[in-house]
Amino acid sequence: MRSDPADILRFGAFEVHLRSGELRKQGARIKLQEQPFHVLTVLLQRPGEVVTREELRNQNWPADTFVDFDNSLNTAINKLREALGDSADNPRFIETLPRRGYRFIAPVTGADGTTGGTAAGVPARPRSRKIVVTVAVVLLAAGIAGGLIWRARQARHLTEKDTIVLGDFGNSTGDPVFDGTLREGLSVQLEQSTFLNLVSDEGIHQTLRMMGQPANTRLTPEITREVCQRTSSAAALDGSIALIGTRYNLILKAVNCASGDLLASTEAQANDKSHVLDALGKAASEMRSKLGESLSTLQKYNTPLEQATTPSLEALQAYNFGLSTDDDAAQLAFFRRAIQLDPNFAMAYWALANNTADTALSAGIARKAFELRAGLSEREKLHIEADYYASGTGDLMKARRSAEVGAQTYPRDPNFLVSLGLNSRALGQYEAALKESLELLRLYPYNSRPYRFLASAYLCLNRVEEAEATVKEAHAKGLDYRLAPDLYVIAFYRGDTSEMARQAASAAGKAADEELLLALEADTAAYFGHLEKARESVRQAADSAGRAGEKERAATYYAVSALREALFGNADKAGRQAILAKRRASGRDMDYAVALALAYAGDAVQAQALADDLGKRFPEDTIIQFNYLPTLRAKLEFLHANPQEALVILGVASPYELGVAAFDYYNWPSLYPVYVRGEAYLAARKGSEAASEFQKILDHRGIVLNEPIGALAHLQLGRAYAMQGDTAKSRVAYQDFLTLWKDADPDIPLLKQAKAEYAKLQ
Repeated sequence: MRSDPADILRFGAFEVHLRSGELRKQGARIKLQEQPFHVLTVLLQRPGEVVTREELRNQNWPADTFVDFDNSLNTAINKLREALGDSADNPRFIETLPRRGYRFIAPVTGADGTTGGTAAGVPARPRSRKIVVTVAVVLLAAGIAGGLIWRARQARHLTEKDTIVLGDFGNSTGDPVFDGTLREGLSVQLEQSTFLNLVSDEGIHQTLRMMGQPANTRLTPEITREVCQRTSSAAALDGSIALIGTRYNLILKAVNCASGDLLASTEAQANDKSHVLDALGKAASEMRSKLGESLSTLQKYNTPLEQATTPSLEALQAYNFGLSTDDDAAQLAFFRRAIQLDPNFAMAYWALANNTADTALSAGIARKAFELRAGLSEREKLHIEADYYASGTGDLMKARRSAEVGAQTYPRDPNFLVSLGLNSRALGQYEAALKESLELLRLYPYNSRPYRFLASAYLCLNRVEEAEATVKEAHAKGLDYRLAPDLYVIAFYRGDTSEMARQAASAAGKAADEELLLALEADTAAYFGHLEKARESVRQAADSAGRAGEKERAATYYAVSALREALFGNADKAGRQAILAKRRASGRDMDYAVALALAYAGDAVQAQALADDLGKRFPEDTIIQFNYLPTLRAKLEFLHANPQEALVILGVASPYELGVAAFDYYNWPSLYPVYVRGEAYLAARKGSEAASEFQKILDHRGIVLNEPIGALAHLQLGRAYAMQGDTAKSRVAYQDFLTLWKDADPDIPLLKQAKAEYAKLQ
């Protein structure tokens, strides 16, 4: 649409189109935000005259608007000079008069050449010029209104596919309690939305690293906009808080990160500090609406911020500090501090539970979060429920339902996919775990964890090439955190001993990897019958865990070692080590390992007592009730010569027998329901059925990996074939086992027994 010449004012090489709200230079449009444009129009009304700062405030900032006026005006003038290529020291257009105001010093004309002002002071005002100025004022008013309408029409709503980068709050109050706190509060409020999609903090940190900036770089509007552009996001959202008299004024602005145009802005006031979070929540709700969220979802998912988090700014600040630090000890201290400041802060309990290593203590904290969840937003409530059912009660069916609702309601939230992936793995549903891991990686490509999940799912499905490619992709992207265990087990699967040694050496001194790699080395040593070497690696792994304050993990390493001793026929040593582990700590998985070790060592009394205790302590726990207890009780039936009863008991474990549900991906006794069922069939003289069970273990190499029963399955398969009278197959199976154990410690009772049995087949 062509502009009416009466709507245009000119100065130098510039034109101001009043009705459309545009500034142009030689026909090309120059980007200029609304506030600087409005200041320019006021100055153009009175060329050559001093326009005081107070006059600019009255004409551009209504009396009921609470802003940091001085800062806002200075910013507007700077933006205006930047657009005009002007200088405060040597002005061509805008002159600053200290402590007074500003003067437009260039000649101003209309499109028809009518003079609107000169640079030589204030000339006499003949009647004709008064008419021109009056008309110009009217046109300027119409132009300002027209410009606002035009810009409002240009502002577009976001779509569900658009992403937003959330910047830091500008804080001019001088009160540090708002630093970081308001951004966290705004994040919580916006993440209630099923429509808006925030770039994760991890995604922001990754982008900052690509920009050559530290991960903790302050997200100023300029930095936020660049991150926004680099992440192909649609909008950058910034906030500010100012103290005007005794009132706090909060402003939120969303800008198009490509053009810099304002998409939406909201403002809210708080009469005092205690009402700032309430004001922030109201501003956030208004922003959600302005960015395009429907009224129906806004009403449904809009829990007040003080209810969704905490009414205490200090508690929210401590919680934010906990989320922001990488120091484990400091993290726990901040979450505990948040709870001290607000004993009803449910999300602080949730965060503390997720970062507490002691499983019993973590479960108790998770229960407290669960009890306080009623007033939370739907998103936070589902997070707490999914985690509480998974690690508190252990009811994986309820945990899965909560996680599925969360994933359906908030499909861009990676935490629900993490919960689903762990759930699928625990239940042995690896195809589902693969699908969930692929989706998690799509949403969350900035961290090594989704790659580890995906590699693990591939490996459990014996798709080792894809597992290896996944880990290598993570490495190529610089996402090396905790990849060493994955590379180690992939190398084990391939039989690459040099790569295993390299990964084990690379973990030395690294707190995150060292103990797990030592534990994996112990498993590998035992897999090949190097029991003395396995014992030393276990001791080192437990020491490493102990130095990190992980008492339960250290005890668990000894419990797993006791199980190995029992499997290999060292009953006395196994019993002593199991009891020692139990004295050091207690936990669901550790107690299971201790009980199973005692059962294999022949200590029916203590094994039965532990099994009964587990059943009482975890009546709703899916893994306890349908994996651990059936395995324990079936093994105990051996001690009473009841193999048929053992088979009946193990029937309930069948749907879950391939699951891995313990404290790390690759260092936990797995497939024991299958192994014990195979033993039961042998005891019942059913060789064919026994062979099927032991073959099942060998067919799932990616699950059993370097667990001792992965090697022992060959021996047991030889026994099953011998029972069937198939001497040829029996010999092959025995040879496979003895080849694995060709350099084994010679004093292992099981090895002596296997050699004697093999000799009888000759």
